Amino acid sequence: MDRREFVSGLTLATAAAGLMPTGAAAEGRRVALVIGNGAYRNVPTLPNPPNDAGDIAAALKRLGFSLRLVTNASFDEMRRGLIALGRDAAGADMATVYFAGHGMEINGENWLIPIDAELKRDTDAANEAISLQSVMLQVSNTTSLGLVILDACRNNPFAARMNRTLATRGTPTGGLGRIEPVGNVLVAYAARDGTTALDGDTRNSPFAAALLRNIETPGVEVTFMFRNVRDEVMEATRNEQQPFVYGSLSRKAIYLARQPKGGAEEAEPVAPLPAVASPAPSGASMSSTIDPALVGTWEIMVPGRRGQSRWIWQIMNDGTYKFHAVPQRSAHPHEGTMTAANGHWTLQARRGLSGYSDGGAYEIRDTLAVITGKLGTGAWKRSAE
Repeated sequence: MDRREFVSGLTLATAAAGLMPTGAAAEGRRVALVIGNGAYRNVPTLPNPPNDAGDIAAALKRLGFSLRLVTNASFDEMRRGLIALGRDAAGADMATVYFAGHGMEINGENWLIPIDAELKRDTDAANEAISLQSVMLQVSNTTSLGLVILDACRNNPFAARMNRTLATRGTPTGGLGRIEPVGNVLVAYAARDGTTALDGDTRNSPFAAALLRNIETPGVEVTFMFRNVRDEVMEATRNEQQPFVYGSLSRKAIYLARQPKGGAEEAEPVAPLPAVASPAPSGASMSSTIDPALVGTWEIMVPGRRGQSRWIWQIMNDGTYKFHAVPQRSAHPHEGTMTAANGHWTLQARRGLSGYSDGGAYEIRDTLAVITGKLGTGAWKRSAE
């Protein structure tokens, strides 16, 4: 097997670690409300939110969510949509609200703005906009996760035209304000509190584009998925925009897109193994370039034209690795060196596959390793070998 065939096979391994059929990700009922507001009546139009909302809605449907999509929603349409979602969310496994459009903080409270809002005074928000607090409340009564995703931190023309009342001292700020969700609720901002996000000059905003590239990646825990989105947005905006996630979940891993049953990794939890699967030689010192949690033997099942094969990586504590496959014809065995520390890794083949290198991010969860590199994201599991 030459290098091109190996890379092609590795692409299958990372992508088919595996892509899920429509709706297969849901272990329980999943509901969502997706809103994209662009055609504002009293301020200039935003071109991207309806596109962003439509594309995110399609992705959520593929992940098994039953959802309602509303574009250019009035106050009454947003209010009724949230009430319906709250009823559907009661007892559901997951409930999600995605909102793209204008949002702002006024007097310490965050508001999502419908297209028919006028907001001539700051006190009008309570009657013309939807409070973020009420949105979080609607997704809070789930068994697993309530998720609010806001691409709503754009430069806001309402703030400049709004009159401040004598009864209040606060003024509208740039972006949304910091929040502290409770329970099983996560809130993701396109730009951290007090800062603004870009609408973008292509079909999607930078935040929506990064979210679309990551939200359907199988086997990536939800908080790690948002970390990938953060890094991509910061790279795309040259660090001008930093997405931020608020909320604290339990240690239970939560997946929007799980591995398919019987594929590269079973969805059911696996009994934990020791952090180092293969004991280090007596007296050997641990290399500073290798995370001890990655030392050991890992494997992934890869589909192919002749059936499934098992690909095995053995990572040593001296910063070297060995790779082989069963059956051997499915991939060429090779060896090389690697580094892994603080969630980032690099790899360089030295023997058997000249010139191949890769690098990316990793996360260790007991017997699973979520590995992201040039070719995508795959889930490795610890091997008994």
